[in-house]
Amino acid sequence: MKVLKFGGTSVGKPERMHSVAQLISDAEPKIVVLSAVSGTTNALVDIAAKLTKGDTSAAEAAIEQLFTPYAAFVEQLVTTSDAKAKGHAIVKKHEDIIRSYVNASGFGDKETRLFLAQGELISTQLFQTYLEEKGYNSVLLPALEFMKTDADSEPMLGYIEEKLKEQLEIHPGKHLYITQGYICLNHQGEIDNLKRGGSDYTGTLIGAALRLEEIQIWTDIDGMHNNDPRIVKRTYPIPELSFDEAAELAYFGAKILHPTCIRPAHIRNVPVRLLNTMQPEQRGTVISTKSTDRDVTAVAAKDNITAITVKSTRMLNAYGFLRRIFEVFEKYKTSVDMITTSEVAVSLTIDDDKNLVKIIAELNDFAVTEVDKDQTIICIVGNFSKDRIGASKRLFDALEQIPVRMISYGGSAHNISVLVKTEDKNRALNEINERVFFASGVLS
Repeated sequence: MKVLKFGGTSVGKPERMHSVAQLISDAEPKIVVLSAVSGTTNALVDIAAKLTKGDTSAAEAAIEQLFTPYAAFVEQLVTTSDAKAKGHAIVKKHEDIIRSYVNASGFGDKETRLFLAQGELISTQLFQTYLEEKGYNSVLLPALEFMKTDADSEPMLGYIEEKLKEQLEIHPGKHLYITQGYICLNHQGEIDNLKRGGSDYTGTLIGAALRLEEIQIWTDIDGMHNNDPRIVKRTYPIPELSFDEAAELAYFGAKILHPTCIRPAHIRNVPVRLLNTMQPEQRGTVISTKSTDRDVTAVAAKDNITAITVKSTRMLNAYGFLRRIFEVFEKYKTSVDMITTSEVAVSLTIDDDKNLVKIIAELNDFAVTEVDKDQTIICIVGNFSKDRIGASKRLFDALEQIPVRMISYGGSAHNISVLVKTEDKNRALNEINERVFFASGVLS
């Protein structure tokens, strides 16, 4: 058995749902995870924000704008009068839930989380209605019956495994099991969501919990590319990645997969395949424990980075300096991406600057600081083990005309990171693409 996850664009139109049904129609049993119809979750976030502020008239208008197109969606999705009636009833039920909060008092986080669950609940029920009309041997598995997080908002893999197996036993002999991505119960039993990675996370958690043959993530991109196709003209999908390589790329800006999603599959050694709903014949990318021997695999870029240089006000050999610096970042729960050090100074980067003013104020109590905003981390992923030679030279040759603010090399055998001004990012990515991937024959 495999688990297949389809994102919002894959189910964003009735014809897309029809295509998904075709993709899952072979004889192999599957668990199918669906996101909300594209645009729905963002609209629900907006409605919740308006109700939180007490702007009921704007919320009512936004609710109307969200749900009106669903009438046409249902009409085009199914053909029989019974199926259409059922589809319209599904949409109305969830619209009524949303509208019931318009004049409610005390709208807050709990209600917002309830709102955000409605998109996946609608999309999966509509899809199941279509499958039933077409005679598929399918059943809807409510994610709220098995997906749960603990007090730290971390998925409870053992619980998920136990409850999923119970759900499957309730429905023996089914060919397709349809369920919601993104949504879950929290440790208090309230409706919540998986936040980081959303529906992708659901897919990998299911695959890992049941130790399935494969986890498939279907999007509108044909796998993980060697570079950002929105910026670089010549890119290509990477046939194979190790879990470590994929995690580095995802963390440092590759948008196709959230880094958190890879962890459950890695823990239980379940391969993850990235595929394109619009081009299902494409090979895509397989992520597994299999290591690759490429010098350079891919590059990703992470924007909105702030660089901070912290210089000691004491003379050389000032022990305890690093500890004091990182105690400040720990206090404000701010993670550090890159770090370089010298005897009297430390340069580091952060991607969350909401507490920057407070952080700098505390650092200035024992050091002198410099702050550079509008920076970008460019992460080059490949095989950079200590015995490898040549790969780093090609990289820095490609960047010879681009000012580099920081370099992080040696902390990982899979990653070299450089920090550049965001205004230089596009030029840097293109130079790396031409002079590292194409000129040196790194093509897969």
